[in-house]
Amino acid sequence: MNCESQRKARHRDLAPWRLACAALFAAALLAACGKPEPTGSGIAPLDAKPVAGGELVFAFDGAAVTAFGLDPHRSAFAPHHRIIRSLFDSLVVLQPGGKVGPWLAKSWEVSANGLTYTFQLRDDVVFHDGSKLDAAAVKFNFDRIQDPKNALIALSDLGTYASSEVVATHTLRVRLSAPFAPFLANLSKSTLGIVSPAAVTLHGDKFLLNPVGSGPFKFVSLQAGTEIALARHESYHWAPAGSANIGPAYLDKLTFKNVPEEATRVAVLANGQVGASDIIPPQNLLALRKDPQVRIVQGELLNHNYSLYLNTGREPWTDASVRRAFKLALDIDTAVKTVHLGTLARAWAPLSPSIPGYDARFENSWKPDRAESARLLDAAGWKPGKDGIRQKDGKRLTLVFLDTQGNREKRLDLLTVFRRQLADAGFELRIDSLSSGQYLERSAAGDYDLLGGSLFAPDSDVLRRIHSPLLRSRSSVSKINDPALEDLLQAGARELDPAKRWPLYSQAQQRILDQTYSIPIYVLIYFIATNAKVEGVQIDAHGFPVFYNAWIRT
Repeated sequence: MNCESQRKARHRDLAPWRLACAALFAAALLAACGKPEPTGSGIAPLDAKPVAGGELVFAFDGAAVTAFGLDPHRSAFAPHHRIIRSLFDSLVVLQPGGKVGPWLAKSWEVSANGLTYTFQLRDDVVFHDGSKLDAAAVKFNFDRIQDPKNALIALSDLGTYASSEVVATHTLRVRLSAPFAPFLANLSKSTLGIVSPAAVTLHGDKFLLNPVGSGPFKFVSLQAGTEIALARHESYHWAPAGSANIGPAYLDKLTFKNVPEEATRVAVLANGQVGASDIIPPQNLLALRKDPQVRIVQGELLNHNYSLYLNTGREPWTDASVRRAFKLALDIDTAVKTVHLGTLARAWAPLSPSIPGYDARFENSWKPDRAESARLLDAAGWKPGKDGIRQKDGKRLTLVFLDTQGNREKRLDLLTVFRRQLADAGFELRIDSLSSGQYLERSAAGDYDLLGGSLFAPDSDVLRRIHSPLLRSRSSVSKINDPALEDLLQAGARELDPAKRWPLYSQAQQRILDQTYSIPIYVLIYFIATNAKVEGVQIDAHGFPVFYNAWIRT
């Protein structure tokens, strides 16, 4: 594959890329439940001329910088990456339909066997600390990710990466040990953002508090648990393909305010303390859509949908029929509509709809069936007790769900609805809310029945990252060890032909659903509300906020 022609076309005429960008964000806006009518795209009208200057204060959930916080290679926390995306550029950019375009890499070639990638890098990129991007810097990044002390999140994104070689100052040759189909798409992720080698050498383990990249904004200061301040990178002129702006960002300053309470995020937007807020609660979102002083920007987060994961190594989940009875006792449609008021879609499959490889045939493929659930439980020996909760051999059918993130995305509200549904079917659901340390300890020990979670990713290979025992950590949400599923996921990672690859993931998802290893709950749509004077806030193809084109009307 060679994208040199894309680079030339971009320099010759930016208009087609602008159209592609507009199409991308229009598609994202239509991704929500029932394709609701968007009330604001966040993209400036074509006749509006951006004005440079000013500060945008962004109230968001989860800005407290914990371990690995602003280190793109080591953080798995989505809110951190909402900051990281403004600080760090990637080698390539993900475009509509899963296509990959140039960014820090202006072109690349892939060998016929899929084992060698040769990247031609831009020669004009400068990190925030004044050091320059070259092939040695990118090699440093790949080698850093391979270091066991850093091999947390980003290593799995590199897949079968074996080594890299500096061929020339701005030419890097990357070798894989085996074909890895998601490699290029993964290089567009913020988890593989390119860090400054000089800054990593200078700050060492403190790099996460002193992040240095080449992005449109540079790090200024951090008040732990309160705010993170960024400023415009004045030298910036290497925007990814598809960007309407090709120079420095318009905003002078970009400040992320940690406002974990959802009602407060709405209040500070209303009273003008901030110019934008994210993760708007459903009841407020419906009202804000009608407010002429507010814009709503939304996009589907490319994701393994939020799901409930059953600990198949522990009773009662060792019995597949009991797992199925549990699934049939849940009315997911009603729960999601009750809690999210139609602002999110219920999920039918592990993969979110915009990920290449999603199979729409799973939609409406099952429905609640209380009678069948009861029949399965009866057959498995679980009989109703006096209070309606089923029992077997003197043991109640009590399920323990471990939680450590509170009511993020209304997850606890959903579990409350599920608890009532399950009680009617004879299951007792208990929620244990724990500190992150306690959560990790108990999940690693398998001391639970249910976990909940999602994982952002641009490729169907996210299924392997969650379910493969070769990749997951001891505290992973998935504990299954299914050779048949493993074979499908490994084959999908190696297959380079999309026509052969996507059916493998359809089969993998079918097996996950048939065996009730996990139960998909909802598709996450990321919402941002901005003051009407704030223009150009966008959501990228991954579902993360982009402030590069943002500006403020005066």
